[in-house]
Amino acid sequence: MRKLLLASIVCLSACAPKTAPATAPLAPRFPEFLRPVVPAAMADGPAAASESRGWTSLQAGDLRAAEREFSAALKTQPAFYPAETSLGYLELARKDAKAALPHFDRALELNAQHDDVSAFLGRGTALLALNRETEALVALESALALDPSQTDLARRIEVLRFRNAEQGLARARDAARNGRLDEASQAYTAAIAASPDSAFLYRELAGVERQKGDADAALDHFRKASTLDPGDAKTLEQIGELLQAQGDFDGAMKAYTDAAAIEPSAELTRRLDDVRDKAALARLPAEYRAIDQAPQVTRADLAALIGIRLNRMLTASRRNDAALITDVRNHWAATWIMSVARAGVMEPFANHAFQPRTVVRRTDLAQATARLLALLATRDPARAKAWDAARLKFSDLSPSHLAYPAASVAVASGVMTMAPGNSFQPSRAVTGAEAIEAITKIQALAGSQ
Repeated sequence: MRKLLLASIVCLSACAPKTAPATAPLAPRFPEFLRPVVPAAMADGPAAASESRGWTSLQAGDLRAAEREFSAALKTQPAFYPAETSLGYLELARKDAKAALPHFDRALELNAQHDDVSAFLGRGTALLALNRETEALVALESALALDPSQTDLARRIEVLRFRNAEQGLARARDAARNGRLDEASQAYTAAIAASPDSAFLYRELAGVERQKGDADAALDHFRKASTLDPGDAKTLEQIGELLQAQGDFDGAMKAYTDAAAIEPSAELTRRLDDVRDKAALARLPAEYRAIDQAPQVTRADLAALIGIRLNRMLTASRRNDAALITDVRNHWAATWIMSVARAGVMEPFANHAFQPRTVVRRTDLAQATARLLALLATRDPARAKAWDAARLKFSDLSPSHLAYPAASVAVASGVMTMAPGNSFQPSRAVTGAEAIEAITKIQALAGSQ
């Protein structure tokens, strides 16, 4: 009996069903692939089941089985866009990005909500493999916008942005160096779109626009660069140059002044002095600004030149007795006519008329020059004595002529020049350029004392 019971236990043990040993699940072959989410409206049905089996096969490395399942899902339900997304990943698994891209595009086209993070991510991955980085960045940014929790994706996008910016900048600089200015402008614009807060990109684009001759566009970009980086003196200096070229002297002065406050230099000081002079000139009457081109100057023109350029000398030499002049009221040069008259440099005629429209002859300029040099003589008597003692010889002006002393001093001082054949040409009309040259030389003599 005991033997029979033992035999029965052994028999039951041998006949009992065997339990399979526990095994660990296999690691997915493509952990970087993001499985598409099947919307609730599509979750029930054979298409969703096929898609699920397909992903299992895909991650197991059985690509043929995965393709059968994904294709079956689409055959069952052609609008089942998760299967299109899955087919895109299948092609990525086969390392065929070109074949993958149409599947992701089709998935996004079928998905009216455009909320398939997986499709955007897959599309970006395919585009990167095809070296279409700008388009890839757009797709990846769309994926991150739908799912901001993807921190790895965010870091990937930042790296891609930086790389795109570097490549775009290299293309832009190469195009600019080689004179392909339109191409350079487009490349800089694209780089700015990727990195809108980079002041140097606006600055370099402004340089390209300036080369193209588009001063307004260059100015806009320099100003944007200055807003982003207000401590850059070079940008402010270039803003000043552009404004000065446009005739906005006040704006140019401000730009140069701001630049000098950041990074002072002798060149900026020179630019400031130059633009101040131009600003002062721009505020003067049009008649004055036209003197340099005048074929002959009038007494009013000469008075204005002296009154404006040698104002300090005249002020220091002003006489107490007021000059009476009857014919300059409302004349554009009236202020300077009165100034030279009060200093005794150009006096009215006996009838108290200044005759502002009378043409200036060489003897008239010599007379005004001699009187101005006499004003300088108070500070440098020795040099003035040498000018007086020169007693130059002119072929057309004798020492007994009333204008001779003034002509000799004017030429001896270097303010005026001898005409051909040692002549003075006393009655020849003085041009605007000659008058300006003479007054400029007197300015130099006054400044050297």
